[in-house]
Amino acid sequence: MAFAQAPADPAAPAADPATAPADAAVAAAAPAPVPLDPADALLVGDAAAGETKSAVCAACHGMDGNSTDPQYPKLAGQNEAYTARQLSLFKHMHRQNPIMLGFASTLSAQDMHDLGAFYATKSPSPGVADDALLARGQALYRGGDAGLGVPACMACHGPAGGGMAGAGYPHLGGQWTDYVSAKLTEWKNGTTWGSDLKAKIMPDIAGRLSEADIAAVASYVEGLHAAQSGTRTAAP
Repeated sequence: MAFAQAPADPAAPAADPATAPADAAVAAAAPAPVPLDPADALLVGDAAAGETKSAVCAACHGMDGNSTDPQYPKLAGQNEAYTARQLSLFKHMHRQNPIMLGFASTLSAQDMHDLGAFYATKSPSPGVADDALLARGQALYRGGDAGLGVPACMACHGPAGGGMAGAGYPHLGGQWTDYVSAKLTEWKNGTTWGSDLKAKIMPDIAGRLSEADIAAVASYVEGLHAAQSGTRTAAP
């Protein structure tokens, strides 16, 4: 079956002949994403092996998965399945990051699960939420915003930000405000991590949030933590 080409819009600006070839060359040079192998998700990681393999990750993410620079995410406490999937997305060009592509391209699927298993054994360092943003952040995280069509974050990420390992939803509690805000902003601006249904969840939600909402919920996430002995609440 052939598809007819729509006629050109006479009101549309003409392509700049000086830049059009360059743009086309960039698009042609961009590597196409490679489909993930579903069997990789069934692998089981070895935390001891992952600890050895994590040495190369420590410069950015910390020896125990707790980064000190907020542009790099904390990996400590993250569930194995999520970590392994993200590394696979980097390797197969579904997530675009030159630094991570360089590291992930050398990893096997088993390596990814081993690293995920190691970081899952570590505890994330506690963070602090901004009191000025707490009310709105808490409202969004715990109850969503029906008017905006935004569901409660804790429906997938848990009341204390622990995530849902079985469903592949990530641990968020204690994650850097700057990192969470940056990812939400990327999703709001149209970035996706893959083409499956799960990859479309966050871009759709983030697209409904204002910049102020993103700042508030990102701050709240950093302050989330599991309940400590003798306390009554699981989060600020």
